[in-house]
Amino acid sequence: MKYYPIFLDMKGKACLVVGGGAVGARKAATLEKCGARVTVISDRFSARFDELRHSSICLEKKAYEKKDVNGMFLVFAATNNPALNQQIKADAAGLNILCNVADAPGKSDFLLPATVDRGDLILAVSTSGSSPAMAKRIRQDLAHQFGPAYATLLQLMGNIRQRLLSSGHAPEDHKQVFHTLIEKGILEMIEAKDDINLNRILGDVLGKGYVYQDLVSSRSDE
Repeated sequence: MKYYPIFLDMKGKACLVVGGGAVGARKAATLEKCGARVTVISDRFSARFDELRHSSICLEKKAYEKKDVNGMFLVFAATNNPALNQQIKADAAGLNILCNVADAPGKSDFLLPATVDRGDLILAVSTSGSSPAMAKRIRQDLAHQFGPAYATLLQLMGNIRQRLLSSGHAPEDHKQVFHTLIEKGILEMIEAKDDINLNRILGDVLGKGYVYQDLVSSRSDE
């Protein structure tokens, strides 16, 4: 493979985006959504940043300086100046910080895939920089195939798993429980909003106390 696929835990990580245009705004918004501490530097910001002004993203209206990359986990060079983007990349490399260069994927340390977000289900597509248009098309196909019901399904499964673990249920037995639930068509029932049959299946497989509405109303991560 040309690239190593990876999902990063960005919670609390400091990230720098240099560039105040639409590309910079998109990257900043996605980083914040993943829990990163985001700083965006630019001498001017496009209207796309108006909707981000009430977020936790720090906007610094100024020219980029080499010191700005200090202490960053990831850096994104997203200006409309290719020479400046390469300078940002070089500054980051000097500190062993990975950098994505928006206008030069072949010179980036990593690429950003096209993604479909369905809660705990994240589908990522990359053409290794060969054709962003094709990646977008495949993403659209996947978004159609894997609809919003998958987010609910995974929330349901995650909360069932937590409840089973808290009750002393052996982890090695979980696989058969979840396989049975899937085989009985709970995804299709979620899509059809068939709460009656969902509760019947949950009761048959798991016993009393497993109510669909309760299991998807909140997240049990503790």
